[in-house]
Order: sequence, then structure tokens, then C-alpha cells
Amino acid sequence: MDAVRVALLRDVLAGTEWLRATRRFAGSLRASVEPRGGGLLLVGSEEYEPWHLAAHLDDEAAWSGLPELSPTLVRHRVPDGAAPAHLSVGLSRLERARRGETLLVVAPDDPGAGLLERVHGARRSGATVLALDGGHAELHALAHDALAAPADAGLDLDTLQHLVSAAAGENSPPVPPGRRRFRDRLARLADRLTAPPPASW
Repeated sequence: MDAVRVALLRDVLAGTEWLRATRRFAGSLRASVEPRGGGLLLVGSEEYEPWHLAAHLDDEAAWSGLPELSPTLVRHRVPDGAAPAHLSVGLSRLERARRGETLLVVAPDDPGAGLLERVHGARRSGATVLALDGGHAELHALAHDALAAPADAGLDLDTLQHLVSAAAGENSPPVPPGRRRFRDRLARLADRLTAPPPASW
């Protein structure tokens, strides 16, 4: 989903609780990652790997000048010797999570007892735990902050992830005068593309 579609989606959701909720959650995410800390760990359930969210957060990190938003994708299954280093981080990484690190769990379905146990261990070790899910009570009990898209919410988890990742890059530190960020130029382009045509002359 590109910036234009996110802008249109925000227009559709204007005045709903979803925009406020996604911006609030994105604010929690941004506040929890520390530039000199351990960074952001991103993990899904055994059946669902949050590839798209990892890619979007990586883009937001580059565009907003917040490198700490770039996540480490933690995987349930890592192919033997076939995956590059950045795609070879297994679940054992969660056992080493410590204070200063943030663990974002994305699970549209039941996260499973094994993952919940590791998340609990990471929280006990001082990591900040955030959850984007379908409303799993046990995961929410472990999370410092959570945002759910239940099946009957009218908004799926993929859409929620796009809104959160876009909002996470907002409100970044001011850019020095004379330097315009790529994201600012992209936002202006989106405004032009979605504006009504000019009056004929």
C-alpha cells in the first residue's frame, strides 16, 4: 500500500476511533524504541510472518530519519543455511531480549503457548512488549500496549499494520531549514494526486 492509498484510507476513516487508535499505538512504538538501545524485534505467530510490516517499518525508518524503527524480523522457522543473515534470526533471539529492547508481536490468530512463553520471558527481562493482533486476551495481558482488529471490526490486521507503520514515521525530529525530506515531497505529491482538478481556463 503506497502513500496515496494510505492517505485515501485515512480520509475514509476520518472521525473514527481507528485513526486515533493507530496513531496512539504508533506513538507508543516510537516512544519505546531507543536510538542507543537494543532496537525493535518483530515476530508473528507460527502461521503468520509479518513481512509487510517489517518492510514498511524499514521504509519509515529511512524516510523519517528514525533508524531505530527498522526492525529485526524474528522467525519461527529459519531454513538451514539458505537464508541471508538478516532473515536468519530464530525464536531463540527472544530469550536474549533485555531492557531497552522493544518486542512487537503481530498475530492475527492464536499466537501459541510457545511464543507466549517467550514473550513473557522477554517482558520479565525488561523488554517493552507491544501487540498488534486479533484480540487475544493472554497476549494483551503480557503487552505494555496493544491494538486489536477483531474479526467483526470491519478493519483487517493488514490495513491496521499499514496505518500504524505510516503513523510511526510521523512527528519525527525537525529537519534543518533548507532540507526537505523525501517523505515531505511524497506527501505533497499525494495531496496533488488526490486534489480535484483545477478550474478550466
